[in-house]
Amino acid sequence: MKIENTKAQMRKGVLEYCILSVLKDEDAYVAEILDTLKDAKLLVVEGTIYPLLTRLKNAGLLNYRWEESTSGPPRKYYGLTETGKLFLNELNNTWSDLQHAVNLVTRQKNKNNE
Repeated sequence: MKIENTKAQMRKGVLEYCILSVLKDEDAYVAEILDTLKDAKLLVVEGTIYPLLTRLKNAGLLNYRWEESTSGPPRKYYGLTETGKLFLNELNNTWSDLQHAVNLVTRQKNKNNE
């Protein structure tokens, strides 16, 4: 089993949550979302993010608007819908619970191995 495959699966598992979190305070276009994710060391490419944004939009969690750009073609800005905000709140709670559970299990295992 290759560690890189497992690490990629772990990142994919939290990508929706991270994208919604990026958009919680303000709308952003794809390049801004990608930059934020890359700054956080979540390596994501456009080919991964576009289908995900479409799925989140189709689920009613995101909306978008077109905005003229001074440096090229118009940009599509994504933002959270009210449903998206509620969904993100629920994910925040779930993440907190999951983080706590994983910390308990991994700490317990580490203590037993010492």
